[in-house]
Parts: sequence; C-alpha cells; structure tokens
Amino acid sequence: MHLPIKRVWFQTFMFDITEEVFEPSEDSFLFAENLDIHKNHEVLDLGTGCGILGILAAQQAKHVLAVDINPHAIICAKHNAALNHVHGNMSYLRSNLLTALNTTALFDVILFNAPYLPSEQYELKTWLGHAWAGGPTGRDVIDRFIPHAATHIKQSGRVLLLQSSLTGLDMTLQKFCDYGLSAKVKAESKLPFFETIHLIEASA
Repeated sequence: MHLPIKRVWFQTFMFDITEEVFEPSEDSFLFAENLDIHKNHEVLDLGTGCGILGILAAQQAKHVLAVDINPHAIICAKHNAALNHVHGNMSYLRSNLLTALNTTALFDVILFNAPYLPSEQYELKTWLGHAWAGGPTGRDVIDRFIPHAATHIKQSGRVLLLQSSLTGLDMTLQKFCDYGLSAKVKAESKLPFFETIHLIEASA
C-alpha cells in the first residue's frame, strides 16, 4: 500500500487514505450515522473506497464483502479493516459494480454511496473520478446499479443508496419501484449551493 496522505476519524474508528482513494466526506458520514446492521446480516459494501461503511458494518454483521472497481481502494480497505480489527470478518472483490459477483449471491443489506455528480466522460479516466463521476446527468452508475441490486438481495433484504438531489431523487424512487422494491428516504442533509444528499432505503 502507498503511504497514507491523510488519516480520517469517525467516532473511534480511524481510516488511512491514500492518494488514489476518495476521502470520506459529508455523504459518507451521513451514511455511516444511519447504518442499521444486525449480527446475522450478510452485507455487500459496493464502492467501498477506504472501507468506512464496510468496516462499520463489520462490527455487527456476520460477514461483509467489500467491492470496488479501484484496485487501490481494495488495498486501502484491507489496510483499514486490519487497523480497526475487523479484517477477519471481511472479504474483498474488485468488480465494476456487481458484474464479478456470482449470479446466486444474495445479501441482507447492500450499501452503495454511489458516484452521483454530473460529470464529463474524461473524468472517469482517473481512479478518483470513478468514486464521484456519474456521467452527464449524474445517473449513469445509479441506473446501471438498481436492476442488478434487485437480483442480489434476499427476500427480506434492503438496499441503502446515497445520492444527491442534483441527480433526480424521484427518478431513483421510481426506478426501485419498477424493479419491485419499495423505496423511501431514510435520511438527508442539506449542503451549500442548493444541494441535498439523500440516503434512500429500498426493501424487497
């Protein structure tokens, strides 16, 4: 692992961030404050980044699979899991969204702090860009994620997805509905410049 450029704290948990890995910010912390994980849960942490959500979930969950397209993020998440003493409760997979998962893999909870900001195509050419760039409307990744997420949750499973008001909240709620999931806003936080971030919970 490259040397950390920064250490971030959330409550008593510490996370080393390296140059190619996105640093947790307001959206990550809103998500972290609203996790609801039980001891028997199998959890998928998609877009794990530095591992913050997966590591917090691993404090309670039966098992957490941390997934990211960024190989530097996988290395960073492994390091931080060991730093926070949950490495034995996690496994790791490099994948573009859910494409590398076995089609029969099912989870109690899927966590995804999605890349949701409108962006130009060239911004996806960097590893950091993959963490936040959502294409011209900000919806490219979210719209690819929802249909596959619906096939990877158990009968009583849930999806927790974080996105911005800039990306079309109602469109996301409707798209979950289109794939047989009941969706609602679980938490939200207003940001400067007329933006609100929403944590959406979708249930089977």
